[in-house]
Amino acid sequence: MYLQLVLFFHAEIMSSSLLNWNIHLQCRAKLSIKEFRSQSSMVYGISFRNCLQSDASRTFRLFCYKQCNSFQAPSSYCNGTKRTPVHSCLQENVTKYFDFIIVGSGVAGLRYALEVSKHGSVAIITKAEPHECNTNYAQGGVSAVLCPSDSVESHMHDTIVAGGYLCDEETVRVVCTEGPDRIKELVAMGASFDHGEDGQLHLAKEGGHSHHRIVHAADMTGREIERALLKAVDDDPNISTFEHHFAIDLLTSQDNEEIYCHGVDTLNTEIQQIARFIGKVTLLASGGAGHIYPLTTNPLVTTGDGIAMAHRAQAVISNMEFVQFHPTALADEGLPMKPMKKRDNAFLITEAVRGDGGILYNKSMKRFMPLYDERAELAPRDVVARSIDDQLKKRGEKYVFLDISHKSRQQILSHFPNIAAECLKYGLDITSMPIPVVPAAHYMCGGVLAGLHGQTNIKGLYVAGEVACTGLHGANRLASNSLLEALVFARRAVQPSVEHMAHPTVNTKHLDIWPHPVLSESLKDCIVEDIKLRTRQIRGELQSVMWEYVGIVRSTNRLKNAEWRIADLELQWEEFLFRRGWKPMMINSEACEMRNLFCCAKLVVRSALARHESRGLHFTEDFPYVEESKRKPTIIFPTSAAKLTWSSRQVHKQLQC
Repeated sequence: MYLQLVLFFHAEIMSSSLLNWNIHLQCRAKLSIKEFRSQSSMVYGISFRNCLQSDASRTFRLFCYKQCNSFQAPSSYCNGTKRTPVHSCLQENVTKYFDFIIVGSGVAGLRYALEVSKHGSVAIITKAEPHECNTNYAQGGVSAVLCPSDSVESHMHDTIVAGGYLCDEETVRVVCTEGPDRIKELVAMGASFDHGEDGQLHLAKEGGHSHHRIVHAADMTGREIERALLKAVDDDPNISTFEHHFAIDLLTSQDNEEIYCHGVDTLNTEIQQIARFIGKVTLLASGGAGHIYPLTTNPLVTTGDGIAMAHRAQAVISNMEFVQFHPTALADEGLPMKPMKKRDNAFLITEAVRGDGGILYNKSMKRFMPLYDERAELAPRDVVARSIDDQLKKRGEKYVFLDISHKSRQQILSHFPNIAAECLKYGLDITSMPIPVVPAAHYMCGGVLAGLHGQTNIKGLYVAGEVACTGLHGANRLASNSLLEALVFARRAVQPSVEHMAHPTVNTKHLDIWPHPVLSESLKDCIVEDIKLRTRQIRGELQSVMWEYVGIVRSTNRLKNAEWRIADLELQWEEFLFRRGWKPMMINSEACEMRNLFCCAKLVVRSALARHESRGLHFTEDFPYVEESKRKPTIIFPTSAAKLTWSSRQVHKQLQC
């Protein structure tokens, strides 16, 4: 197997150790990890202002918890309502109790909810409308071995090759083996996928795949899966969905070296109310962090909230340097008619267009992909994105063309109706004209380190979907493996979650003990507006720094420049807040998103600086080649830091009974 590159967030060089991705989670500040079949592991000490637990969510040390009688318990668990009501005035803080708490309403969160609801009450917390998630924007499909000529071994091979040989082999085998059953479950639940003339599921082919294995619903697969799952959730009486609830921080406690998760604090952005959710098990399924960049295919809600919350709660993070840029997002600048306003997120042109025969040309209509890779347009995403980036820089242009017009009109419109309709809005007929495209931030291959059942180093906290780093994707995700991973790990997290729920280590009914966050509305309106305006400006500057210095092609100098500029931006922002009367426990949605973006951006930069090779999605001019000795995941262990930013500073003393 492979060695790991380990980052500790303090300035000490730790001793060498043998590490393995497949973790025995014993809920410690550091993971207990199986040994790799290797001799040693290099361990790097990195100094970096760490985002530990914020004031809004304290980690308490409960040494003699069972002897404490001062906590008031509610009389019973609250099942909640199917949809939270909307009012127009500020509300008192509320606390809700459930067996299972899920942050996120994409495929991972919904699929998990439908299983654990058989064992207890479930709360789904979603930042906006339930359908506003990355799942809903997934066009291509779900990969699975469903064709007799295909095999699990072939799918594994394609995944590992695309992942730069950094994938965890056991995880890859589990996902590729269990994938077909997860697809069949979706079909049984009412998901409608395209079928061929023979009545069997139509299987498409995408870049990096050696076989036709992509199950799809035209070019709107994610939307169809989300529809089917949301309907099932709405029909389940044990599941309550809380819309427009922004997760602020996890509620955790610490007993000796073990950390426990007991739920999450949220902000109901509709009525400006702090809603606390306390439960026996928490699943993070909150997606990625695409909006650390200015151009991303992700919806506005993807600001790295789950990764940042977990990091502040002292969860272990892995592989954050591997940010996937989708090669082909619609380049609005190249459309015959320009959109009236800038999009919140770039419109994705699915991988399946290239899989269906689409050809990439520069603006001189010269095909260029064969110059970079023998697989041409069917090369993995990291290769295609770097090739396009190279063309744009060499030629001083802002987009290239993706042409599918050589295919029949009927085939194009039947396979890509959503893309055709979107382009036609702006005067572009894809059946006769090439599509202007440009790379855009798309997917985080790194995230919260997870075991084979979605478990983390924090007891009671599980992760699934893009927020997790399971080892499946390695250094680059294979097309259409994301929905597959979410389905498999959502299902695998169920059994250990149910077991933990049935045998909790502490009584969660007694745990409403953390101080509540304070709404920024207590400040004058003009001050709040000033803070929001400055936060938006800082956000734009952070995104520009990430795009300029931490993009598709990197260098040590640019990464160090990014590190310095991000730290300076964060300092500017915090000083501005506190000069205007901001308090340590104060929150609003803009500020919470900003601190999460800062946290994720710093994780990406530090991880990228630590990898002295080019592998998969991480390409650096200073180390342009793959180094076999460095074929190891990057692991970030949380530790204490001498100087903390506002978003990470602990003000309250730990509770000791």
